[in-house]
Amino acid sequence: MPAHDEVDRIVGAWRRERPDLEFAPLQVLSRVDRLSKHLDRARRAAFTASGLESWEFDVLSALRRAGEPYELSPKALLQQTLVSSGTMTNRIDRLVERELVERRTHPNDGRGILVSMTPEGQSRADAAISTLLVSEAELLEALSAPEQERLAALLRKLSLDFD
Repeated sequence: MPAHDEVDRIVGAWRRERPDLEFAPLQVLSRVDRLSKHLDRARRAAFTASGLESWEFDVLSALRRAGEPYELSPKALLQQTLVSSGTMTNRIDRLVERELVERRTHPNDGRGILVSMTPEGQSRADAAISTLLVSEAELLEALSAPEQERLAALLRKLSLDFD
């Protein structure tokens, strides 16, 4: 493992130029930012290999995680994917066109709608998550299992205020 990474070089240059500032946040968050770019590439590749866009995986994975019969209301999908109502309607329409989901009337509320994942949608979501987990494991292979657990705990603690 190299003694210094690119963030060390960047922070060192800033410390030289601005010794009056504390650069501890850059030590953490610049690394998170750089790692997020690698993660984004890995996720795009996993989704592309399964014939999905990132946003399609977001919707399909929410349905898949719901368990059988793999359906949710549009409102529940909104809450899980953090997009606007109009965006979700557009996404559902596009997924219906691709035959990855279907809309149906809610059996207990004739005015309500449920979005159901089709077998093709399930197949693509399952393939994408399998590929993604292999890619993400590769990104973390420099850390032992206990180190990964510790990092996950620290990131969880940091993210609680944002969720």
